[in-house]
Amino acid sequence: MTVIPKGEIAVRNRPEIGDWTTPDELAQLQRAQLPRIFERAARSPFYAARFERDGTPRAADDFADLPLTSKQDLRNAYPFGMLAVPRAELATYHESSGTSGEPTASYYTDEDWADLAERYARKWVGITPADTFLVRTPYALVITGHLAQAAGRLRGATVVPGDARSLALPLARIVRLMHRLDVSLTWCNPTEAMMIAAAARAAGLRPERDFPALRAMFVAAEPMTAARKRRLSEIWGGVHIVEEYGSTETGTIAGECPEGRLHLWADRAIFEVYSPETGTLSETGCGQLVVTPLYRAAMPLLRYNLADDVEVRHESCACGWRLPTVRVFGRTAFGYPVGGVTVRQNDLEEMIFQLPLAYEVGFWRARAETDVLRVEFEAPDGVRDRAAVELAAAIDRTLGVRHAITALPIGSLVPAEALTTQRDILKARYLFGPDESWDKALMYQ
Repeated sequence: MTVIPKGEIAVRNRPEIGDWTTPDELAQLQRAQLPRIFERAARSPFYAARFERDGTPRAADDFADLPLTSKQDLRNAYPFGMLAVPRAELATYHESSGTSGEPTASYYTDEDWADLAERYARKWVGITPADTFLVRTPYALVITGHLAQAAGRLRGATVVPGDARSLALPLARIVRLMHRLDVSLTWCNPTEAMMIAAAARAAGLRPERDFPALRAMFVAAEPMTAARKRRLSEIWGGVHIVEEYGSTETGTIAGECPEGRLHLWADRAIFEVYSPETGTLSETGCGQLVVTPLYRAAMPLLRYNLADDVEVRHESCACGWRLPTVRVFGRTAFGYPVGGVTVRQNDLEEMIFQLPLAYEVGFWRARAETDVLRVEFEAPDGVRDRAAVELAAAIDRTLGVRHAITALPIGSLVPAEALTTQRDILKARYLFGPDESWDKALMYQ
Protein backbone atom coordinates (compact mmCIF):
# COMPACT_ATOMS: atom_id res chain seq x y z
CA MET A 1 0.00 0.00 0.00
CA THR A 2 1.33 3.40 -0.95
CA VAL A 3 1.38 5.68 2.09
CA ILE A 4 1.63 9.41 1.59
CA PRO A 5 3.44 10.89 4.61
CA LYS A 6 2.09 14.06 6.15
CA GLY A 7 3.58 17.16 4.60
CA GLU A 8 5.16 15.36 1.64
CA ILE A 9 2.96 17.03 -0.95
CA ALA A 10 4.03 20.62 -0.52
CA VAL A 11 3.38 21.87 -4.04
CA ARG A 12 0.34 20.66 -5.97
CA ASN A 13 -0.22 20.95 -9.69
CA ARG A 14 -3.87 20.06 -9.13
CA PRO A 15 -6.65 22.52 -8.33
CA GLU A 16 -8.61 22.59 -5.10
CA ILE A 17 -12.21 23.65 -4.55
CA GLY A 18 -12.34 27.41 -4.77
CA ASP A 19 -9.61 27.78 -7.39
CA TRP A 20 -12.28 28.99 -9.87
CA THR A 21 -15.39 31.13 -9.56
CA THR A 22 -17.22 30.68 -12.89
CA PRO A 23 -18.05 27.74 -15.21
CA ASP A 24 -15.74 29.27 -17.84
CA GLU A 25 -12.81 29.25 -15.42
CA LEU A 26 -13.55 25.61 -14.57
CA ALA A 27 -13.63 24.74 -18.28
CA GLN A 28 -10.28 26.50 -18.71
CA LEU A 29 -8.78 24.31 -15.97
CA GLN A 30 -10.01 21.24 -17.83
CA ARG A 31 -8.76 22.38 -21.25
CA ALA A 32 -5.34 23.28 -19.89
CA GLN A 33 -4.80 19.67 -18.75
CA LEU A 34 -6.15 17.89 -21.85
CA PRO A 35 -2.93 18.06 -23.99
CA ARG A 36 -0.97 16.33 -21.23
CA ILE A 37 -3.59 13.58 -20.97
CA PHE A 38 -3.53 12.98 -24.73
CA GLU A 39 0.26 12.82 -24.65
CA ARG A 40 0.18 10.27 -21.85
CA ALA A 41 -2.57 8.20 -23.46
CA ALA A 42 -0.52 7.84 -26.65
CA ARG A 43 2.09 5.92 -24.61
CA SER A 44 -0.31 3.10 -23.72
CA PRO A 45 -0.56 0.14 -26.13
CA PHE A 46 -4.36 0.42 -26.22
CA TYR A 47 -4.58 4.08 -27.21
CA ALA A 48 -1.49 3.97 -29.41
CA ALA A 49 -3.10 1.18 -31.44
CA ARG A 50 -6.45 2.97 -31.53
CA PHE A 51 -4.88 6.22 -32.71
CA GLU A 52 -2.96 4.39 -35.44
CA ARG A 53 -5.62 1.91 -36.54
CA ASP A 54 -8.77 4.01 -36.47
CA GLY A 55 -7.33 7.39 -37.26
CA THR A 56 -8.68 8.55 -33.91
CA PRO A 57 -7.97 12.24 -33.22
CA ARG A 58 -5.02 12.56 -30.92
CA ALA A 59 -5.08 16.30 -30.26
CA ALA A 60 -6.85 17.98 -27.37
CA ASP A 61 -8.78 20.21 -29.77
CA ASP A 62 -10.43 17.10 -31.20
CA PHE A 63 -11.68 15.79 -27.86
CA ALA A 64 -15.32 15.98 -28.98
CA ASP A 65 -14.60 13.48 -31.78
CA LEU A 66 -13.12 10.78 -29.56
CA PRO A 67 -14.91 7.41 -29.33
CA LEU A 68 -15.83 6.05 -25.91
CA THR A 69 -13.62 3.67 -23.98
CA SER A 70 -15.68 0.77 -22.61
CA LYS A 71 -15.29 -1.71 -19.79
CA GLN A 72 -14.88 -4.37 -22.47
CA ASP A 73 -11.93 -2.40 -23.86
CA LEU A 74 -10.31 -2.63 -20.42
CA ARG A 75 -11.04 -6.35 -20.24
CA ASN A 76 -9.54 -6.91 -23.67
CA ALA A 77 -6.43 -4.96 -22.63
CA TYR A 78 -5.96 -7.01 -19.43
CA PRO A 79 -3.60 -6.83 -17.68
CA PHE A 80 -1.17 -4.17 -18.95
CA GLY A 81 -2.56 -3.03 -22.30
CA MET A 82 -3.57 0.32 -20.77
CA LEU A 83 -0.20 0.95 -19.11
CA ALA A 84 1.39 4.29 -20.07
CA VAL A 85 4.49 4.27 -17.85
CA PRO A 86 7.32 1.77 -17.22
CA ARG A 87 6.20 -0.89 -14.75
CA ALA A 88 9.02 0.18 -12.43
CA GLU A 89 7.10 3.42 -11.82
CA LEU A 90 3.94 1.69 -10.56
CA ALA A 91 3.02 2.00 -6.90
CA THR A 92 -0.02 -0.34 -6.81
CA TYR A 93 -1.95 -2.75 -9.01
CA HIS A 94 -5.71 -3.36 -8.59
CA GLU A 95 -8.59 -5.25 -10.17
CA SER A 96 -12.33 -4.70 -10.10
CA SER A 97 -14.52 -7.24 -8.30
CA GLY A 98 -15.64 -8.82 -11.58
CA THR A 99 -19.25 -9.15 -10.42
CA SER A 100 -20.58 -8.17 -13.88
CA GLY A 101 -18.03 -10.12 -15.94
CA GLU A 102 -14.27 -10.50 -16.24
CA PRO A 103 -12.36 -8.14 -13.94
CA THR A 104 -10.61 -5.04 -15.20
CA ALA A 105 -7.09 -4.02 -14.19
CA SER A 106 -6.12 -0.61 -12.81
CA TYR A 107 -2.73 0.72 -11.76
CA TYR A 108 -1.41 3.88 -10.17
CA THR A 109 1.88 5.70 -9.68
CA ASP A 110 2.80 7.67 -6.55
CA GLU A 111 1.77 10.80 -8.45
CA ASP A 112 -1.61 9.22 -9.20
CA TRP A 113 -2.03 8.29 -5.54
CA ALA A 114 -1.52 11.89 -4.47
CA ASP A 115 -4.51 12.86 -6.61
CA LEU A 116 -6.58 9.87 -5.42
CA ALA A 117 -5.98 10.63 -1.74
CA GLU A 118 -6.73 14.34 -2.14
CA ARG A 119 -10.04 13.66 -3.87
CA TYR A 120 -11.18 11.17 -1.24
CA ALA A 121 -10.17 13.54 1.56
CA ARG A 122 -12.53 16.25 0.25
CA LYS A 123 -15.05 15.41 2.97
CA TRP A 124 -17.00 18.42 4.17
CA VAL A 125 -16.90 17.07 7.75
CA GLY A 126 -13.11 16.85 7.46
CA ILE A 127 -10.54 14.17 8.29
CA THR A 128 -8.14 15.39 10.99
CA PRO A 129 -5.22 14.15 13.12
CA ALA A 130 -7.66 13.92 16.04
CA ASP A 131 -9.75 11.28 14.20
CA THR A 132 -9.64 7.51 14.60
CA PHE A 133 -10.77 6.26 11.20
CA LEU A 134 -12.13 2.71 10.84
CA VAL A 135 -11.85 1.49 7.24
CA ARG A 136 -14.47 -1.24 6.96
CA THR A 137 -14.27 -1.97 3.23
CA PRO A 138 -12.20 -4.56 1.33
CA TYR A 139 -8.46 -4.03 0.98
CA ALA A 140 -7.70 -6.98 -1.34
CA LEU A 141 -7.38 -6.12 -5.07
CA VAL A 142 -10.11 -3.47 -5.22
CA ILE A 143 -9.07 0.07 -4.42
CA THR A 144 -11.61 1.07 -1.78
CA GLY A 145 -9.77 0.19 1.46
CA HIS A 146 -6.37 1.39 0.21
CA LEU A 147 -7.96 4.64 -0.96
CA ALA A 148 -9.42 5.48 2.44
CA GLN A 149 -6.18 4.52 4.20
CA ALA A 150 -4.12 6.80 1.93
CA ALA A 151 -6.53 9.71 2.51
CA GLY A 152 -6.59 9.12 6.25
CA ARG A 153 -2.81 9.16 6.43
CA LEU A 154 -2.65 12.24 4.20
CA ARG A 155 -4.80 14.09 6.74
CA GLY A 156 -2.98 12.63 9.75
CA ALA A 157 -5.79 10.44 11.12
CA THR A 158 -5.19 7.21 13.02
CA VAL A 159 -6.34 4.50 10.57
CA VAL A 160 -7.83 1.23 11.83
CA PRO A 161 -7.74 -1.28 8.91
CA GLY A 162 -10.97 -3.20 9.49
CA ASP A 163 -10.87 -5.10 6.19
CA ALA A 164 -14.41 -6.25 5.32
CA ARG A 165 -13.10 -9.40 3.61
CA SER A 166 -10.92 -10.65 6.45
CA LEU A 167 -12.13 -13.69 8.39
CA ALA A 168 -10.18 -12.32 11.36
CA LEU A 169 -12.47 -9.29 11.58
CA PRO A 170 -16.07 -10.44 12.14
CA LEU A 171 -18.74 -7.91 13.00
CA ALA A 172 -18.47 -8.62 16.74
CA ARG A 173 -14.81 -7.61 16.67
CA ILE A 174 -15.56 -4.48 14.64
CA VAL A 175 -18.09 -3.42 17.28
CA ARG A 176 -15.48 -3.94 20.01
CA LEU A 177 -12.94 -1.86 18.11
CA MET A 178 -15.38 0.97 17.48
CA HIS A 179 -16.46 1.03 21.11
CA ARG A 180 -13.06 0.71 22.81
CA LEU A 181 -10.99 2.82 20.42
CA ASP A 182 -13.45 5.73 20.32
CA VAL A 183 -13.68 5.52 16.55
CA SER A 184 -14.84 8.88 15.17
CA LEU A 185 -15.07 8.13 11.42
CA THR A 186 -15.96 5.00 9.48
CA TRP A 187 -15.86 3.98 5.81
CA CYS A 188 -18.20 1.20 4.63
CA ASN A 189 -21.21 0.56 2.47
CA PRO A 190 -24.69 1.42 3.81
CA THR A 191 -25.64 -2.23 4.41
CA GLU A 192 -22.48 -2.73 6.47
CA ALA A 193 -23.40 0.32 8.57
CA MET A 194 -26.75 -1.35 9.29
CA MET A 195 -25.06 -4.68 10.08
CA ILE A 196 -22.64 -3.09 12.53
CA ALA A 197 -25.56 -1.44 14.34
CA ALA A 198 -27.32 -4.81 14.62
CA ALA A 199 -24.10 -6.42 15.89
CA ALA A 200 -23.79 -3.65 18.49
CA ARG A 201 -27.29 -4.41 19.77
CA ALA A 202 -26.45 -8.11 19.84
CA ALA A 203 -23.48 -7.22 22.05
CA GLY A 204 -25.74 -5.36 24.47
CA LEU A 205 -24.82 -1.89 23.21
CA ARG A 206 -27.02 0.85 21.83
CA PRO A 207 -25.64 2.39 18.62
CA GLU A 208 -27.36 5.73 19.26
CA ARG A 209 -25.83 6.08 22.75
CA ASP A 210 -22.73 3.95 23.28
CA PHE A 211 -20.47 5.34 20.52
CA PRO A 212 -20.23 9.02 21.55
CA ALA A 213 -16.98 9.65 19.63
CA LEU A 214 -18.54 8.69 16.30
CA ARG A 215 -19.25 11.84 14.28
CA ALA A 216 -19.57 10.67 10.66
CA MET A 217 -19.91 7.53 8.56
CA PHE A 218 -18.59 7.68 4.99
CA VAL A 219 -20.59 5.39 2.70
CA ALA A 220 -20.51 4.33 -0.95
CA ALA A 221 -21.03 1.35 -3.31
CA GLU A 222 -24.84 1.35 -3.02
CA PRO A 223 -27.26 4.03 -4.26
CA MET A 224 -29.29 5.28 -1.29
CA THR A 225 -32.69 6.87 -1.01
CA ALA A 226 -33.16 9.85 1.27
CA ALA A 227 -35.27 7.71 3.61
CA ARG A 228 -32.54 5.12 4.05
CA LYS A 229 -29.93 7.78 4.66
CA ARG A 230 -32.08 9.43 7.34
CA ARG A 231 -32.72 6.08 9.00
CA LEU A 232 -29.01 5.26 9.20
CA SER A 233 -28.35 8.61 10.84
CA GLU A 234 -31.19 8.02 13.33
CA ILE A 235 -29.94 4.53 14.19
CA TRP A 236 -26.47 5.90 14.96
CA GLY A 237 -27.71 8.79 17.10
CA GLY A 238 -27.72 11.54 14.48
CA VAL A 239 -24.19 11.15 13.08
CA HIS A 240 -23.55 12.49 9.58
CA ILE A 241 -23.95 9.93 6.80
CA VAL A 242 -21.67 11.23 4.04
CA GLU A 243 -21.91 9.69 0.56
CA GLU A 244 -19.33 9.47 -2.16
CA TYR A 245 -19.15 7.87 -5.59
CA GLY A 246 -16.34 6.30 -7.57
CA SER A 247 -14.84 3.10 -8.97
CA THR A 248 -11.65 1.06 -8.90
CA GLU A 249 -10.81 2.36 -12.37
CA THR A 250 -11.20 6.04 -11.43
CA GLY A 251 -11.06 6.44 -7.66
CA THR A 252 -13.44 8.96 -6.08
CA ILE A 253 -15.24 11.07 -8.68
CA ALA A 254 -17.99 12.68 -6.61
CA GLY A 255 -18.51 13.71 -3.01
CA GLU A 256 -21.32 15.01 -0.84
CA CYS A 257 -21.52 18.67 0.16
CA PRO A 258 -22.96 20.06 3.43
CA GLU A 259 -26.32 20.47 1.66
CA GLY A 260 -26.54 16.72 1.04
CA ARG A 261 -25.89 16.78 -2.72
CA LEU A 262 -23.30 14.74 -4.60
CA HIS A 263 -20.99 16.97 -6.64
CA LEU A 264 -18.79 15.69 -9.45
CA TRP A 265 -15.11 16.57 -9.05
CA ALA A 266 -15.12 18.38 -12.40
CA ASP A 267 -11.83 20.13 -11.62
CA ARG A 268 -10.10 16.73 -11.59
CA ALA A 269 -11.96 15.04 -14.47
CA ILE A 270 -14.21 15.83 -17.44
CA PHE A 271 -17.70 14.36 -17.11
CA GLU A 272 -20.23 13.72 -19.85
CA VAL A 273 -23.57 11.95 -20.10
CA TYR A 274 -23.98 9.33 -22.83
CA SER A 275 -27.37 8.40 -24.25
CA PRO A 276 -27.36 4.77 -25.46
CA GLU A 277 -30.59 5.48 -27.37
CA THR A 278 -29.22 8.35 -29.47
CA GLY A 279 -25.46 7.76 -29.21
CA THR A 280 -24.93 11.40 -28.23
CA LEU A 281 -22.98 12.95 -25.35
CA SER A 282 -23.91 16.04 -23.39
CA GLU A 283 -22.75 17.92 -20.31
CA THR A 284 -25.98 17.30 -18.40
CA GLY A 285 -29.07 15.10 -18.43
CA CYS A 286 -29.90 11.46 -17.82
CA GLY A 287 -27.86 8.57 -19.21
CA GLN A 288 -24.57 6.77 -18.59
CA LEU A 289 -21.68 8.59 -16.94
CA VAL A 290 -18.53 9.07 -19.04
CA VAL A 291 -15.34 10.25 -17.32
CA THR A 292 -11.91 11.47 -18.48
CA PRO A 293 -9.55 11.76 -15.48
CA LEU A 294 -7.26 14.76 -15.88
CA TYR A 295 -4.45 13.73 -13.49
CA ARG A 296 -3.57 10.15 -14.37
CA ALA A 297 -0.09 8.95 -15.33
CA ALA A 298 -0.12 5.14 -15.17
CA MET A 299 -3.44 4.50 -16.89
CA PRO A 300 -4.93 7.44 -18.81
CA LEU A 301 -8.59 7.01 -19.70
CA LEU A 302 -10.23 8.98 -22.50
CA ARG A 303 -14.01 9.14 -22.38
CA TYR A 304 -14.33 6.06 -20.19
CA ASN A 305 -17.96 4.90 -19.99
CA LEU A 306 -18.68 3.73 -16.45
CA ALA A 307 -22.10 2.56 -17.70
CA ASP A 308 -23.74 3.73 -14.46
CA ASP A 309 -27.15 5.34 -14.88
CA VAL A 310 -27.02 8.90 -13.57
CA GLU A 311 -28.56 12.33 -13.82
CA VAL A 312 -26.10 15.25 -14.05
CA ARG A 313 -27.23 18.83 -13.53
CA HIS A 314 -25.62 22.26 -13.44
CA GLU A 315 -27.43 24.05 -10.63
CA SER A 316 -26.56 26.50 -7.91
CA CYS A 317 -26.00 25.04 -4.47
CA ALA A 318 -25.82 26.81 -1.12
CA CYS A 319 -22.53 25.02 -0.40
CA GLY A 320 -20.83 27.29 -2.95
CA TRP A 321 -18.77 24.54 -4.60
CA ARG A 322 -19.81 25.54 -8.18
CA LEU A 323 -19.54 21.96 -9.39
CA PRO A 324 -22.14 19.88 -11.28
CA THR A 325 -24.39 17.64 -9.20
CA VAL A 326 -25.05 13.98 -9.88
CA ARG A 327 -27.71 11.48 -8.85
CA VAL A 328 -26.51 7.89 -9.17
CA PHE A 329 -29.20 5.33 -9.88
CA GLY A 330 -27.18 2.21 -10.71
CA ARG A 331 -29.28 -0.94 -10.91
CA THR A 332 -32.00 0.62 -8.79
CA ALA A 333 -33.16 2.50 -11.91
CA PHE A 334 -34.33 -0.82 -13.34
CA GLY A 335 -37.51 -2.54 -12.22
CA TYR A 336 -39.63 -5.63 -12.66
CA PRO A 337 -43.24 -5.73 -13.82
CA VAL A 338 -45.89 -6.82 -11.33
CA GLY A 339 -49.42 -6.83 -12.68
CA GLY A 340 -48.56 -4.21 -15.30
CA VAL A 341 -46.75 -1.89 -12.83
CA THR A 342 -42.96 -1.50 -12.78
CA VAL A 343 -41.60 -2.02 -9.27
CA ARG A 344 -38.16 -0.55 -8.47
CA GLN A 345 -35.89 -1.10 -5.50
CA ASN A 346 -35.84 2.62 -4.70
CA ASP A 347 -39.64 2.67 -4.38
CA LEU A 348 -39.62 -0.15 -1.85
CA GLU A 349 -36.64 1.24 0.06
CA GLU A 350 -38.40 4.57 0.55
CA MET A 351 -41.46 2.81 1.99
CA ILE A 352 -39.46 0.44 4.22
CA PHE A 353 -37.45 3.23 5.82
CA GLN A 354 -40.38 5.57 6.23
CA LEU A 355 -41.80 3.15 8.79
CA PRO A 356 -41.32 4.49 12.34
CA LEU A 357 -37.83 4.12 13.84
CA ALA A 358 -39.38 2.29 16.80
CA TYR A 359 -40.30 -0.61 14.51
CA GLU A 360 -36.56 -1.33 14.09
CA VAL A 361 -36.97 -2.50 10.49
CA GLY A 362 -33.53 -2.72 8.93
CA PHE A 363 -33.23 -5.92 6.93
CA TRP A 364 -35.64 -6.81 4.14
CA ARG A 365 -35.95 -8.47 0.76
CA ALA A 366 -38.51 -8.53 -2.02
CA ARG A 367 -39.35 -10.60 -5.08
CA ALA A 368 -41.35 -9.26 -8.00
CA GLU A 369 -43.47 -12.04 -9.48
CA THR A 370 -45.78 -11.77 -12.45
CA ASP A 371 -48.90 -11.00 -10.44
CA VAL A 372 -47.72 -10.45 -6.86
CA LEU A 373 -45.01 -8.53 -5.01
CA ARG A 374 -43.60 -10.53 -2.10
CA VAL A 375 -41.85 -8.60 0.68
CA GLU A 376 -40.23 -9.97 3.82
CA PHE A 377 -38.67 -7.96 6.65
CA GLU A 378 -37.45 -8.42 10.19
CA ALA A 379 -39.05 -6.66 13.17
CA PRO A 380 -39.12 -7.25 16.94
CA ASP A 381 -42.00 -8.90 18.80
CA GLY A 382 -44.90 -6.56 19.47
CA VAL A 383 -44.53 -4.36 16.38
CA ARG A 384 -44.38 -6.87 13.50
CA ASP A 385 -48.10 -6.87 12.76
CA ARG A 386 -48.36 -3.06 12.82
CA ALA A 387 -45.31 -2.72 10.59
CA ALA A 388 -46.77 -5.18 8.07
CA VAL A 389 -50.11 -3.36 7.99
CA GLU A 390 -48.46 0.04 7.48
CA LEU A 391 -46.13 -1.24 4.76
CA ALA A 392 -49.04 -2.87 2.95
CA ALA A 393 -50.94 0.41 3.04
CA ALA A 394 -47.93 2.28 1.65
CA ILE A 395 -47.62 -0.20 -1.23
CA ASP A 396 -51.33 0.17 -1.96
CA ARG A 397 -51.02 3.96 -2.07
CA THR A 398 -47.78 4.15 -4.03
CA LEU A 399 -47.80 1.15 -6.36
CA GLY A 400 -51.29 -0.32 -6.24
CA VAL A 401 -50.06 -3.86 -6.91
CA ARG A 402 -51.14 -7.14 -5.36
CA HIS A 403 -48.73 -7.99 -2.54
CA ALA A 404 -47.86 -10.52 0.13
CA ILE A 405 -46.13 -9.01 3.19
CA THR A 406 -44.38 -11.26 5.72
CA ALA A 407 -43.01 -9.82 8.95
CA LEU A 408 -40.34 -12.11 10.40
CA PRO A 409 -38.74 -12.34 13.85
CA ILE A 410 -35.33 -10.74 14.33
CA GLY A 411 -32.65 -13.13 13.13
CA SER A 412 -34.66 -14.65 10.29
CA LEU A 413 -32.86 -12.84 7.46
CA VAL A 414 -29.60 -12.05 9.24
CA PRO A 415 -28.81 -14.92 11.63
CA ALA A 416 -27.63 -14.02 15.12
CA GLU A 417 -24.37 -15.94 14.63
CA ALA A 418 -23.43 -13.57 11.79
CA LEU A 419 -23.55 -10.71 14.30
CA THR A 420 -21.96 -12.38 17.32
CA THR A 421 -19.50 -15.05 16.17
CA GLN A 422 -15.84 -14.59 17.12
CA ARG A 423 -13.72 -16.58 14.66
CA ASP A 424 -10.59 -18.47 15.59
CA ILE A 425 -7.38 -16.90 14.31
CA LEU A 426 -5.47 -19.89 12.98
CA LYS A 427 -1.86 -20.23 11.95
CA ALA A 428 0.00 -23.26 10.67
CA ARG A 429 0.86 -25.65 13.49
CA TYR A 430 2.17 -29.19 13.27
CA LEU A 431 2.96 -30.42 16.81
CA PHE A 432 0.23 -30.86 19.46
CA GLY A 433 0.15 -32.04 23.05
CA PRO A 434 -1.62 -35.23 24.27
CA ASP A 435 -4.83 -33.41 25.30
CA GLU A 436 -5.07 -31.11 22.26
CA SER A 437 -7.11 -31.64 19.12
CA TRP A 438 -4.95 -31.79 16.03
CA ASP A 439 -7.91 -31.44 13.65
CA LYS A 440 -6.82 -27.87 12.88
CA ALA A 441 -3.35 -28.81 11.71
CA LEU A 442 -2.42 -27.25 8.36
CA MET A 443 -5.44 -24.92 8.38
CA TYR A 444 -4.63 -21.37 7.31
CA GLN A 445 -7.98 -19.61 7.64
